[in-house]
Amino acid sequence: MRSLSLLALCCFSPLLFAADVPGSQDLPIVPRLADAEIVDFRPPVELERIYPLGSIRKISGQLRFDGQVSARGQTTSVTYELPPEHSATEAFTAAREALQKQGAELLFWCQARDCGESSLWANEVFGNAKLFGADDQQAYLLLRLAAPKDNSLVALYSITRGNRKAYLHVEQFEAAAPLGELLPTSATLLRQLKSTGELDFPKLSADPDDTWLRLISRGLNLDTTLRVSVSGAKAEAWRQSLIAQGVRAARMETGNAPGAGLHIELLR
Repeated sequence: MRSLSLLALCCFSPLLFAADVPGSQDLPIVPRLADAEIVDFRPPVELERIYPLGSIRKISGQLRFDGQVSARGQTTSVTYELPPEHSATEAFTAAREALQKQGAELLFWCQARDCGESSLWANEVFGNAKLFGADDQQAYLLLRLAAPKDNSLVALYSITRGNRKAYLHVEQFEAAAPLGELLPTSATLLRQLKSTGELDFPKLSADPDDTWLRLISRGLNLDTTLRVSVSGAKAEAWRQSLIAQGVRAARMETGNAPGAGLHIELLR
């Protein structure tokens, strides 16, 4: 009887209930949320890919956005339908945190209506009608993987449809040629700071860089109520340079977080 009971438990294992589309599989870099099911899977294919770095809109029949990453390479994607007990936001956050723990850099992050129209993301960017939902229930994130995989990008898109079904789309892009320098938007830096409480720039260990000074100062000045600490080997030089860029001195103090690179932490 005990053997029969064990066999019954095995037969009712949740893994055996998974309704994944045939031939599908998870992407190794992003763990699957419990009880999520793969409802769309597209194996590696080489194509020209454009990833927006801004809110998208359509003008005179043409898709428009403020910036983009455009390259040719191999694209693989997987779309999950989430169980009722997990929200799209929860799945999106779990995927983002998993990628950041692997050293991935955020390039562009938008949420809700700041992203533009969900129909454009679903049909024009990802070519997947399952991803069409309410504009205020979406989130998009483009990340660059850490070296030596820094010619790879990962796009995350989450959405909750009108029928309350939630989805997470994960797309990995392997560029055929070096991507070169890619910089985040200032709004993305602010969103990351407010969401995670910190910004970490391990490569910025030297004197302040003009390009990064502009990006960081603009990000900080998008919300002048925030106060931060600035740490790193050149922390005071960065703080003074940020003041010169228009960030009020009273909003920043020198911190003592370990590491040679620049580290900015939100003061609660």
